[in-house]
Amino acid sequence: MPEQRYVLLDRDGVINHDSDDFVKSPEEWLPIDGSLEAIALLNEQGYKVVVVTNQSGLARGLFNVEMLEKIHQKMQHLAEQKGGKIDAIYFCPHGPDDDCNCRKPKPGLLSAFANDKQVSLIGLAVVGDSLRDLQAAQAVGASPILVKTGKGQQTLIANPHLNIPVFENLYDAAKHLTRSQT
Repeated sequence: MPEQRYVLLDRDGVINHDSDDFVKSPEEWLPIDGSLEAIALLNEQGYKVVVVTNQSGLARGLFNVEMLEKIHQKMQHLAEQKGGKIDAIYFCPHGPDDDCNCRKPKPGLLSAFANDKQVSLIGLAVVGDSLRDLQAAQAVGASPILVKTGKGQQTLIANPHLNIPVFENLYDAAKHLTRSQT
């Protein structure tokens, strides 16, 4: 049986529109144009898609785990309507001052995924819109990819010497991945 290929995606700012006020309900979760089609494209080309996301709104009391599950159910349902599937979702429920190992830029979420799926993170594509997404990927030897959606444009401006692939959006990143690794 061939080894599974995975792509890890940040959620807010990569798949859906981010909000400085946090995405607190399914109604507030709005996909970025082309992001759900990107997940379907990745799936069609043999990739399993996994979401790895900081969700400090939990620690801040802005929503609870049940509401987060409803948000994720909407995301998964809309992805399925476009022919895509999200294989798993890993989230950090902690706040920025909790000093946990799972909040990106620390690598705990990525390591938990690797342990669960028994896969190597070396060279695995990790798509994000913030520096902390890229740093988490680099910490485990994965291949970070920046998208300009969400906080991506600001990340690029603040870090002009990033030496990683940069794309306008998740769909462009997915096209690149499926072209370069088929």
